[in-house]
Amino acid sequence: MQEQVLRGGQVTGAVRVGDTVRRPAGRGFYGDPEFVRDLLLFLERTGWAGAPRFLGSDRQGRQILTFLDGHVAWDWAGGQPEAVSGDASLARAGELTRELHDLTTGTALAGDSEVVCHNDLWPGNIVYRDLGQGLRPVAFIDWDLASPGERIHDVARLCWQYAGWWEGSDPAEVGRRSTVICDGYGLADRSPLVETVLWWQERCWRGIDQAAEAGDSAMAGLRASGAVEEIKAAHAWVERHREELH
Repeated sequence: MQEQVLRGGQVTGAVRVGDTVRRPAGRGFYGDPEFVRDLLLFLERTGWAGAPRFLGSDRQGRQILTFLDGHVAWDWAGGQPEAVSGDASLARAGELTRELHDLTTGTALAGDSEVVCHNDLWPGNIVYRDLGQGLRPVAFIDWDLASPGERIHDVARLCWQYAGWWEGSDPAEVGRRSTVICDGYGLADRSPLVETVLWWQERCWRGIDQAAEAGDSAMAGLRASGAVEEIKAAHAWVERHREELH
């Protein structure tokens, strides 16, 4: 059966084969494929529909996952339907994140941490479907970076990528959109949000740099595309508007 490279597959190596997705079991310096397998199997046992199902491995050692049909917001340059970034989608993304966290809190997978985090939440890793009221988030994909973590980690990542914590944004609107996400999640203590966004941004640019220097071709490509400088600029923007965003 013919393989179709998926958007984002240039980094992850993911391809579609029929109704399945095949992903390399490791991605350079990132991720723990055994942990991801165990997490997806656990989520399947709970009946949660917000993640693909793990089906095993193929002859090439790639993980086989179910393909989740729907809209994935990869191409921002080409424009996206308004509903993708509308308030209803922001709130629903927060709700989905809360569902994941509540399912994993207190489990062996979470270990000594609060929950299991996806760690790469942005519109390009969210599947949207129209269930009668326009496009809404229904599931998360690309679980390669999942690990034990704290609730604020995923919420802050979602706010950064979904509410626009970067150069050129209006701080008041960023704050408003972040509030919609946090309300959807039901986050009570939001005081660590700004510091956690800054932590994520620094972690991301340093991670890309270090992996590129160590020979990871995908991360080298990201760095060459200007990703590191873009994230550094976003970090500087958050620092400048820290007080407005609290």
